[in-house]
Amino acid sequence: MLASHNLIDNIDYKTILFEKRPCLDSKGNICEGIYNAWIILNNPSQFNSYTTDMVKEVILAMRQASNDRSVVAVVFTAVGDKAFCTGGNTKEYAEYYAGNPQEYKQYMRLFNDMVSSILMNDKPVICRVNGMRIGGGQEIGMACDFSIASDLARFGQAGPKHGSAPDGGSTDFLPLFVGIENAMFSCTVCEPWSAHEALRYGLLTKVVPVLKVDGNYVPNPLVYTDKWVNEFGDLIYGKAKTGEDLSKGKEIMKSGAVDLSLLDKVIDQYCTSLMMTMPNCLSKTINSLRKHKLEHWDKNKESNRDWLALNMMTEGKAGFRAFNDGPKDNRECDFIKVRQLLAQGHEWNNELIAAISPVKK
Repeated sequence: MLASHNLIDNIDYKTILFEKRPCLDSKGNICEGIYNAWIILNNPSQFNSYTTDMVKEVILAMRQASNDRSVVAVVFTAVGDKAFCTGGNTKEYAEYYAGNPQEYKQYMRLFNDMVSSILMNDKPVICRVNGMRIGGGQEIGMACDFSIASDLARFGQAGPKHGSAPDGGSTDFLPLFVGIENAMFSCTVCEPWSAHEALRYGLLTKVVPVLKVDGNYVPNPLVYTDKWVNEFGDLIYGKAKTGEDLSKGKEIMKSGAVDLSLLDKVIDQYCTSLMMTMPNCLSKTINSLRKHKLEHWDKNKESNRDWLALNMMTEGKAGFRAFNDGPKDNRECDFIKVRQLLAQGHEWNNELIAAISPVKK
């Protein structure tokens, strides 16, 4: 009888889905006895943001897939077509962790373990980006070995806009993908990239159209996908459309429907390509390449955890509560007011937080 190396057997997952889907050969035939493990975040009503319980289950699922002798590759994705993941659950952050650094530090231990569970998986991990990949969602996505994305997806950070820093992996990983200048801009200004921009910068393996109009797939109509330069010589491929172009793009969006079946077909093709290799040689190659991420991740993750916990007493407390409690059209602190108060020497306390909150008094 074969030994089990799982921490827990027969897990009853509550917040994610764990599926074993048969491997397919190059002709699409089922390969008996071998599978791809699909780990699926299941919180679409909150854009698949991860709760504490979800983080725990992702760790266990990654471990289960890694140990399963019949699993060839892991596909990490989420329910729906709006979001892969928008990061930590801001409702939980605001209502439980804000102002509780000792609790958030323990949570960040779990988060770090989730990222490490991806980086240490014995199987190649493909991020199937079915929608937005923002904040911590970007970080767990970059921990994966490949990213194959819907061309409607957007990619970016949210940390400094909401009282945090992207120290759950982005400050470690993003420069390796896109270079220091693009990483600096993304992590600080927090303007999202379209999937086409992210592909051009080197963040993604492949982008796949998912919008069908009159039965045919069309590229994302909200971004420029057929123009490389404007009249000033600026590269605009992948940039968001504006004005009349944007209005026309929105009309095309309304006339179509999102269909992820082509994305899934491409995912299957990549899984098949990975299957057609020697398993231990594949694993060694992946682990050798992961060292570039791990070199930075292992060096910084614990000190980052300490800082992120303490930050929950000041900017994190203010930022996450603003996002959770503020009106839909204003979920950010008053950045000018906070700088003015700090310039006057105001201490970080509940009075300051109330003064910069978007919640109407």
